[in-house]
Amino acid sequence: MTTKYAAREKSRAFALRIVKVFQYLQMQKKEYVLSKQLLRSGTAIGALIREAEQAESRADFIHKLSIALKEANETEYWLELLTESGYLELSAGRSIMADGKEILKLLTAIIKTTKARR
Repeated sequence: MTTKYAAREKSRAFALRIVKVFQYLQMQKKEYVLSKQLLRSGTAIGALIREAEQAESRADFIHKLSIALKEANETEYWLELLTESGYLELSAGRSIMADGKEILKLLTAIIKTTKARR
């Protein structure tokens, strides 16, 4: 599996997990503010990766993936808050954060490689 393909697939699987966490937080924990932020940033990652696939230039590709990287970082922040505040169990929070960190690493590698090929 190429790094680009891995980022696409992992970000999609991650977005699905985020949607499920969002549903859990809303239905079970009655948490509506942080969960909405998490949903927005967590699902944006995959959308931006998809958008980057149709980039008009290498610079546009890097730009879109850089925004995806920012969204992944923001998602990690919301997950930390939700876990530390007790809305998410520690094991669930750590599990999904591990997936997010993997996406952060993939995006960083793709951006670095693409910049090096300029």
